[in-house]
Amino acid sequence: MKIRLAISLLTLIVLLGIQVNPASCQTYCNPLNLSNKFSLDLSSKHDLTDPTVVLYKDNYYLFASNAGGYWYSSDLISWKFVSATNLPVENDAPTAVVIGDWIYFFTSLNGTMFRTKDPASGKWEVYGNSMLLSMISDFAVFADTDGRVYCYYGCTNNDGVMSRELDPNNLLEPLGVPMVCKKTNPLKSGLKKSKNVSEKTGSYNAQGSWMNKYNGKYYYQCAEISKGFNNYCDVVYVSDTPTGPFVYAANNPFSYRPDGFLSGASNGSTFADKYGNWWHIATITTPGNRENQSRLGLFPAGFDKDGNLFTKTDFGDYPIIMPNHKNINIDKLNPEWALLSDNLTSQASSTLFSSPTASAFDENLGTYWSAQTGKKGEWLSVDLGSVCTINAFQLFFPENKTQIVKADTAHTRRYLIEYSIDKKTWKKLSDKTKNLEFQINPYEEIKNPVQAQYFKITNYRAPEGPFAISELRIFGNGSHRKPKKVNEFRAIRDYRDPQVIKMSWKKQANTTGYNIRYGTDKDKLYHSLQVYKKTRLTIHCPDKKRIYWFQIDAFNENGVTPGKPMLSK
Repeated sequence: MKIRLAISLLTLIVLLGIQVNPASCQTYCNPLNLSNKFSLDLSSKHDLTDPTVVLYKDNYYLFASNAGGYWYSSDLISWKFVSATNLPVENDAPTAVVIGDWIYFFTSLNGTMFRTKDPASGKWEVYGNSMLLSMISDFAVFADTDGRVYCYYGCTNNDGVMSRELDPNNLLEPLGVPMVCKKTNPLKSGLKKSKNVSEKTGSYNAQGSWMNKYNGKYYYQCAEISKGFNNYCDVVYVSDTPTGPFVYAANNPFSYRPDGFLSGASNGSTFADKYGNWWHIATITTPGNRENQSRLGLFPAGFDKDGNLFTKTDFGDYPIIMPNHKNINIDKLNPEWALLSDNLTSQASSTLFSSPTASAFDENLGTYWSAQTGKKGEWLSVDLGSVCTINAFQLFFPENKTQIVKADTAHTRRYLIEYSIDKKTWKKLSDKTKNLEFQINPYEEIKNPVQAQYFKITNYRAPEGPFAISELRIFGNGSHRKPKKVNEFRAIRDYRDPQVIKMSWKKQANTTGYNIRYGTDKDKLYHSLQVYKKTRLTIHCPDKKRIYWFQIDAFNENGVTPGKPMLSK
């Protein structure tokens, strides 16, 4: 009887997709830790944009502009770089699609099409040349479930996007004539018109096209400028057919981060993993970086019961659980680890006057701490203020007086990380003194979390220039109380511009910052903003005619306390 009951419970778990203990899963942290070639101008820059991920034969393949190649992974955590010598990988906006037994590769304004059955090897064959693809940019190729193939690309007016059916049996030759897929965005009427387009149409060129199909509906996605913020967001239009007409989704933008340590979350693509979980990979920027370099972020996504496509970007630069099974609750992908290392007391073996130790803990990739030399033994340490549980850490190394072109073992960084409770006895936490892997922003989860108040990194080799760190982020939990719940706040529309909602609330003790979530329903708070010392905020809601729900979650080094959802006035 007990055996039958156990089997029945196991069957129920499998059938219902009940979530297993997340402790059995690994975590990752944005931006993705990707090794790749640097830009070809000897400036040692990482500037990855326009990512596409496709699942092919149990591996994920990631393509992006300025990558010098591409990556593949079996788990979306560990990525291996592939340098494909015959692909035009330096061209902008690469994209890929799986059609039948092949994976196909394309780039903007390049009519040459490539395909392979073994992308992990880096060996591709020329499939053909397309006059259509040689004339368009930022396009997406979509393979429908009925075997038909479509191409979507920019249109000369904002009432639609261009679509062209391609022949999968004849070198992807265009079929029929180009079609304008009408897409209606009722919110565009109040925006400033783009230059070099008809005043009559109020034109906007489609950028970063992408298409998904879910439950019989078609979700066309593209990037647009978000009003009130100087960055892009990804929006989605929905249709019952692959050629429209497409209707602007009510919960737009479905992916964006208006501000924070990392912002943007746009110009990306949406895909399902091998378990049926949805993800959105996007371009993100580092607002405080003087050179404003772009990186790639991977965010949990999904479709709610009403068919709304959404992306979870709140705390999107904190650790995120990568499920190894079908996940039924996207909120459970947060391991509830806090940032422990923001603006704390720090020391170093030596410091350049222009690069103080505080710059390694200011949540700003535009600044960095630098030792005076790159010699073995230079170190940086931080006092967490009290004994905390350390679960993970993330390192960002600046390109400080370097001219690295090739990411190989000759340019690996080697270091030792230790921890202590009393600053007298140090224990080893991570030994990378013989590291052979080139990484620009390594993230490491501690399998057996440790108790510590002091955290220290010691240099064993810096590839070029002084030993320097632009950001050292430590995640875990403190030993004190979480902040109090924010139960009262004001969210009032500006009568001069109903799209503007002004928020204010009382400053709380024992609170590091506030995560403001909002949406068209109290159960659909898909948009978010994160602030620290502010208690006043102006939000540009997408639709001035809709009533929005708001919730303020308070957080500190001990965790997050969800607030009470309220309607705006």
